Amino acid sequence: MDSGNAELHPENRSLPPPDDMVGCDEKWIKKAILEAMAAAAQGEVPIGAVLVKDDELISTGRNSPIALNDPTAHAEINAIRAAAATLKNYRLVGTTLYVTLEPCVMCIGAILHARIDRLVYGARDPKSGAVSSIYNIGQDGLLNHTLEIEGPVLEHECAALLKDFFGKKRQIRKQARADSI
Repeated sequence: MDSGNAELHPENRSLPPPDDMVGCDEKWIKKAILEAMAAAAQGEVPIGAVLVKDDELISTGRNSPIALNDPTAHAEINAIRAAAATLKNYRLVGTTLYVTLEPCVMCIGAILHARIDRLVYGARDPKSGAVSSIYNIGQDGLLNHTLEIEGPVLEHECAALLKDFFGKKRQIRKQARADSI
């Protein structure tokens, strides 16, 4: 083997020990939570994402389908688009995407097409989760790209954002109905 190319071989990459990886994952999920909070402040469903390479932030994304009138403007898609523009490449090899909610089918498709190496998600999505809750896309061996998937990470914190957001929405609707009587 040519030692000049040793860094190109996955077995030669130096990964942090598992305990450090957990701390690193929590650090980046917390950054995604900040993006989710910003989405909620704009009236969007509070989901946030950050894309990282070599422990450096490449891009962020938050839900914005309402503001952009774009049903594809999920946090993951926005982070992927921003990263591709920053890196000037549609392939995001060597990156990790951190997102506060388990991705949907559309988003996991984009993650796989971008060739992201690793996905870390916060809360499970029992209604439309496409990596562990309903489907196992990306790790079922059926596609030409496999993905390392970790999650849930900081599940309680990530789920609480959604629960609080939708609880407030229900309360506003309830109050509006009461006011109209």
